[in-house]
Order: sequence, then structure tokens, then C-alpha cells
Amino acid sequence: MPVEKKLEAGSPWVELTTTAADWKAADPKLLMTMLGQMHLIRAFEESVLELAGEGLVHGPAHSSIGQEGGAVGSGVSLRATDAVNGTHRGHHQFLAKALGYVSPEGFSADSLVSDKVQAMLQRTLAEILGLEQGYSRGRGGSMHLQWLEAGALGTNAIVGGGVPLAAGNAWSQKHAGTTDISVSYFGDGATNIGSVLETMNLAAAWNLPLCFFIENNLYAVSTRIDEVTNEPRLSARALGFNFPSWRVDGMDPLAVHLAMERASDYMRAGNGPALVEAEVYRYFHQNGPYPGSAFGYRPKDEEKAWRDRDPLNRVAAEMKKLKLIDDAGVDSVRAQAQAAMKLAVDQLVEADPDGAAGVRRIRPELWPNVSFVDEGIRGDASELAAGHNLEESTYTGELIDVKLVDAVAAVMDHRMSLSNEIVVMGEDIHRLKGGTNGATKGLAEKYPGRVLGTPISENAFAGLGCGIATDGRFRPVVEFMYPDFMWVAADQVFNQIGKARHMFGGTNPVPLVLRTKVAMGSGYGSQHLMDPAGIMATNPGWRIVAASSAFDYVGLMNAALTLNDPVIMIEHMDLYALDGKIPAQDLDYQIEFGKAAIKRAGNDVTVLTYLSMVHHSTEAIAQTGIDAELIDLRWLDKASFDWDTVGESIKKTNNVLIVEQGAQGTSYGVWVADEIQRRFFDYLDQPVQRVMGGEAAPSISKVLERAAIAKTEEVVAGLKRTMANVRGGN
Repeated sequence: MPVEKKLEAGSPWVELTTTAADWKAADPKLLMTMLGQMHLIRAFEESVLELAGEGLVHGPAHSSIGQEGGAVGSGVSLRATDAVNGTHRGHHQFLAKALGYVSPEGFSADSLVSDKVQAMLQRTLAEILGLEQGYSRGRGGSMHLQWLEAGALGTNAIVGGGVPLAAGNAWSQKHAGTTDISVSYFGDGATNIGSVLETMNLAAAWNLPLCFFIENNLYAVSTRIDEVTNEPRLSARALGFNFPSWRVDGMDPLAVHLAMERASDYMRAGNGPALVEAEVYRYFHQNGPYPGSAFGYRPKDEEKAWRDRDPLNRVAAEMKKLKLIDDAGVDSVRAQAQAAMKLAVDQLVEADPDGAAGVRRIRPELWPNVSFVDEGIRGDASELAAGHNLEESTYTGELIDVKLVDAVAAVMDHRMSLSNEIVVMGEDIHRLKGGTNGATKGLAEKYPGRVLGTPISENAFAGLGCGIATDGRFRPVVEFMYPDFMWVAADQVFNQIGKARHMFGGTNPVPLVLRTKVAMGSGYGSQHLMDPAGIMATNPGWRIVAASSAFDYVGLMNAALTLNDPVIMIEHMDLYALDGKIPAQDLDYQIEFGKAAIKRAGNDVTVLTYLSMVHHSTEAIAQTGIDAELIDLRWLDKASFDWDTVGESIKKTNNVLIVEQGAQGTSYGVWVADEIQRRFFDYLDQPVQRVMGGEAAPSISKVLERAAIAKTEEVVAGLKRTMANVRGGN
């Protein structure tokens, strides 16, 4: 018979319940502050539901009524320099942090609403209504509340989507040498999301001061928690990652506060993450002013039982027992909160002159100007103005011979030596003599703590990189080993990183560089080797750069590391071993922003391409003898595209051939061809011609892989076809 030994969890798992002694020992100011904050939040949410009922809230109104105890209890002791982010149901989370920030001295029963509190309430409501004076000028609305000054990193409409971002903030808190912490609020539904579990693992592995705060309201929309997990005590999630957790009654704000104090002490001492699960209850449906019972998924007796445990009433009752307040005092607090919200509402809405009696409208002058619609998708790139631009074709200084992959490592080494802000992360980049291809060679040894070998969890570490970038103290360089892995992290790449700047008002930089390599021809098959340019170009928040030479790589990476926008640097395995030259004494130069390179002047046809296809096109032009003008695009995103150079060439040649290597379905050339025909139709002697790969992603078989991608032979055929059309037309 085998010997069996019962195993024990490596970290504490604690259920915390308050006693009468705890309430007696509590600071009266603390209790009054919690009561005041909860009444302000309750009145705020009641006003939002009222306005939503009138059709004045555009989109959903996810009420937090009933859940105030979790947010206030956890947030009341946070520092101004601590950071929080939250969920789509995050008004109370945002308000708790903001109230603590604008009123650090706490609250009193006789003077609940200061000018700062009033202004904050109005500005928050304005954001929810989509108005100019909101924190994000109306772009964030109800589900994307951000006020960085107050440590509110932003609530998030994607379930679990904000958790990796909070980890990035926590990383920055730790590595900036502070004892500040980050708190990420999410619900029971998010505990089954991959990004949350990935982040729990990463935060534990890296000892990050991050509190995973679960507001367990028992229902993910209408699905009860015990229907979707065999362990509904969600604080147990922490045990698998070996960090402590506390389970509390979220309708008891003091219990939440005491649990959060213990978790905070643990994190501030440098021990790593912690988890707090607060059992709470939303009084209304997922969205709107009706209870869950109206939709048939919650029994009325359950709703009544939870309402009888209302956190506002609980704190008031305990304070009355202690003679800290009386009924009149509680009524006064409630009345002050309601009056504050009436004032906020009255400043934002008015009687509709065209409506029936009692009908209100948003004050027209408060809407954002429609010209603001696309502002702030990205920055203006003015930060590049202080640098100097070089081109290999005109450089007269000393050059040295390098492989392109060595240029990758060299420029990163140089920039990391100049700035402690740069941190590099990715799978295996700290091992194998510079990762799988040597692109980070020597960096881990020279810059300990700044070259981070990550778990295999792209969603988590991409989001962590975004959190670092938006914090502003560090500049992350994230490596995806292969571009196809971006689908694993699609939420973070597109919903979070790509949209962050615009969604929150357009003013907050997101200085992140994402490196990845195309591997067509390497035999890695359908799930490893795609060209991501076409997909990335569909997301306007990203800059896209691609270098075909070592010289250009250095200049483009320097530009990418200077820009305050997220930039994807696309590399190609075929180019890593390519011989090239870089300046012997200058690794600080940039490739001019938005500038393509004419690799060969010609008169017959304009060939537009990038990466390895620059070299295949060069060979094809030489083989055919066609007088083609070859342009290496280099800057690929729509906002950076060099239409001046491309346009002048088209006006000269009157023919265009777009050359790319990858599959038709993810083609980059689709939008380029469309735009060319819109801009230069009158100059074209024929429709824009294209060379690209097959319909399917390349497969493993050597012959099938070759058949699926474009190389020199396909460019030769494309050139001949293009010129035949010209001759045929003549």
C-alpha cells in the first residue's frame, strides 16, 4: 500500500468576523467616515438609476447599491499613493478611492460635503452621462472611470480585464522603492477568467504588492456561483498560488476594513500579493433599476434577507449602540448626501423645453464637441523632435558589420544603459543566451531585475506591461515569442493597450514596445509564424514599425522607445542572420518618423513592401530587369504611413504592386490598396496589383509551407503580370 500524507496549504486562509469588542475598539472617526462614504455612494447610485430611467444615461447603468460595504471598507485606509482599478460595476470602487483622496481627514456627520467632495461627485456623474467635464471628457462613461491623480487607474468593461493592469502598477510600486500597494476589484464571475488566474500566478511568482479583491455577489449576471465552480468560497483561489487570503462578510464594512488592514500590512512588508473575498449582494439586476427576482433568477426571500443586512444600516446601528450618532444624525447624513446629488444633477440636466411636464434633458452646452471624437487615439509624436535622424544611404560616418539580431541586442543594451526606466520581459529572454534567437543576449547579466523571464501567460504579462506603461515610472518592452500568441492576449493587446489612451480621454501616454518575430519558412506551422501587420493595423491605437536592415532596426527601435504610444516592432527570423552595418559610434539615432525609404528608384511600377520582402523584391527586380521603384514602408500603421513618398512615386510610375509574404485573410495590403485607389485613382493605369501568400496559414510540410507564402518567385510573377497589364492596355 502506498504511504499517504495529508498536505497543508502553504499560506493562511482565514475567515474574519467582527465582534462587539471590535466595534467598540474602532476609531469613531473611522466609523463616521465609512458611514458618510456609503451614504454618498448610495445617493450617487440612486441618482444614476433615476437618470437612467429617464433615458439620460447612454448605455448600461450597473448599480452597486448593496455592495458599498466592500468598496468602502477596503478603501477607507488606503493611501493617496495606493492605486485601485475595478470592474464594469465600479462606481462605488471609484468613489471610495476618490472620496478618500479629496477628503483625507475623513467625514463628520454635521458637515458631510465639502466643496471638493461636491465637485468630485458632479464630475463623476458628468463622466457617466458622457459629458465634457467628466474625468475622461465623457469617453469613459459608466464603465471606464479613471482619475489617476486620485490613484484610480480605471474601471474596466472586460470581465477580469483590468487585473493584469493592476499587476503592472504593483510592479512599478515595488520597483520604484515604495511601500504602496495596488488593489484590483473584480467579481465572482472573473475568478474563472484566465487573465485573473494568470495574474495571480505572476504576482505570486514576482512578489508583487497586489490585492486581489473579490466582490462575491453570488451571481454573474443571472448565473449563480455554485453553478459554475465546485468551490464557491472564492478566497480559496489564493491557496493554489501560495499567498494568504481573507474571507469576510461584505455587508459588515468593519470586517472588510480589518481584513484589508491585515492584507495591506502583509503586502507593504514586501511579502507579495494577498486576496480578500467580501460576500456582498447587488440589490438590483445586472443593469437597471429592477431586482433580480423580476427576471426570475433570484428568489424574493433571498433578496429580502440580504437587504435586511444592509451595510449602511449595519454601521449606523453599531454607531448608535456606541452613542456615536442618533437617528437624527443618521437622517442628517442621508439628507446631506441626497442634497449633494440633487445639486450635482441640477447642474447637469434641465427641463426639456420641447418635452412634456417633468421631462428633463442633458444641458446641451455640456456635451463634448463632436470634433473630439478621434482626438487622443495616439499622441502627436512631438517627443521625437529632440532626437536626430539618420539614413544608411546618406550616412558618412564609420560603420561596423553586424548581424541584424546582434543589432537588436546592441540597441537594447545601449538604451538600457542610458535609462533605468526600461524593463524587458518575455518568455525565456533571460536564458538561452538571449532568448530563443539571441535578441536579448547579455542583457540579463548586465541589468539584473530589469530583464524578466515571464511565465507562459501572454495575457498576464502583456497586461502587466500596459500597467507599467500607464503608471509612467518605467517603460516596458514586451516580447511575444511569436506573433500568433497575440491571440492568447487579444484582450490586453486590443481592448486594453490599444484603447487605453483614447478611452480615458486621450491624454495619458502608453509608452510600451511589443517585439515579435515573423517565422514564415521556419517550419513552425499554422500557430506560430504569421505576419501580424494586417491585424495590428485594424487597431488605431498602435504604431507599427518593421525594419529590413540592421541600420533601420536601431533607428526604428530608438524611435519606438521614445514614443509615448504603444508600438509593435515586427521582426523576421529570415533577417536575423542577415549581414548589415550600423554606426560604430552612434546608437542614439532615429529613423525619421513616418518616413519610408526608396531602396531603388524606377519609373515603371511602384513596389511597396516591408521586412524580408524588401530583399525578395530586390532580387525579383534584378531578375526581371523591370525598372521598378522599390519602397520599404518601415512605418506601417495608418497614422504614420508615408503618403508623400508613396504618392510621388505613384504619380511617376502610374502602377502599383503591393508585396507581402503572409496569408490573404490577415493581409496588410488590403487597406493600403483601398486607400491608394481612393487617393490616387486618377494616376493609376490599372488596378493596384498584389503579391501575397495563400488563403490558409502555412502548414508544417516543407512543400506546403512554401506554397502558402510569397518569396522572390512570386514577386517575379507579380512584376511580370503588372507590366503585361500595362503593355496590354497600350
